[in-house]
Amino acid sequence: MALMHLIKNYARKKRLPAPVVLTVDHGLRDASAGEARQVVRWAKKAGLKAHMLTRRGPVPRSDIEAWARDTRYRLLGDWLLKHQVATLLVGHSLDDQAETFLLRLARGSGLDGLSAMRSFAPWPVLGFARLRLGRPLLSISRETLRDYLKGIGQEWLDDPMNEDSDFDRVRIRKMAPALASAGLSSERIASAAAHLARARETLEIVTQAVLARAVRTSPEGTFLDAAALVGAPRELGLRALASVLMAVSGQPYRPRFGSLERLFDALAEGKLGSGATLHGCHIRPSGKDFASFSLLVRPESPRKTGGSINKRA
Repeated sequence: MALMHLIKNYARKKRLPAPVVLTVDHGLRDASAGEARQVVRWAKKAGLKAHMLTRRGPVPRSDIEAWARDTRYRLLGDWLLKHQVATLLVGHSLDDQAETFLLRLARGSGLDGLSAMRSFAPWPVLGFARLRLGRPLLSISRETLRDYLKGIGQEWLDDPMNEDSDFDRVRIRKMAPALASAGLSSERIASAAAHLARARETLEIVTQAVLARAVRTSPEGTFLDAAALVGAPRELGLRALASVLMAVSGQPYRPRFGSLERLFDALAEGKLGSGATLHGCHIRPSGKDFASFSLLVRPESPRKTGGSINKRA
């Protein structure tokens, strides 16, 4: 709601087209359809066009968070492509940024994960390469946004699933008061993520030099010079390897850091064997005399795509 009003006012001030409001009914609760319709009514009252996108079909029994996120972005992405809109703005706040940092820290993420969410990012699910995600509120706290809504007399809805401790993010959120009392406020955590984001940007530039030495592409696939890759500083080598896997598989996000390290170490120790799979890619010896580019990376068969390294002895 806060994002809706802020972007509406910004567009009016800059004489830009008014934003269109999209809301998704995941169908996970009996009240969800009525709540989505309420969002549409509020948007129309604010003078904006609004559309309710509805998910249909069965619901999985596990990993509801990831499933709901993917489902939401697929519905939104389909609408944007159909209506030739390139960017979706979402209301992630400073508190969401801090929670994301802590979630990724708990999962053992590397630098990219700990630099948390970008203000402008690729679409988070496959199949929507032309779309982008914007997060203009990452520096604003949830409390400040709620105060803004109170000041303009705009109601909002709180999702009761945000109180369900079965979800990792909710457990992290409920820890926030104790963390703040220990000096780890959302502002401090988000600031740390911002510092890491600047470091990531610098490393991305240097990683391009490693890729220029270690990668060659041809109609047969992407060839890797393992010696050039593992001879670089470890962080740069890992980042270069992740970039290759993302480019070959078409996936917008990096593989899990632990799996990436295991593959990198297999390359460094000459223990790849006949090949390995990771992040939708098959990495194997090229079997050809192609200078020092002795490894070949190709997309993996869809039915075998996974998120962990599977070594073929």
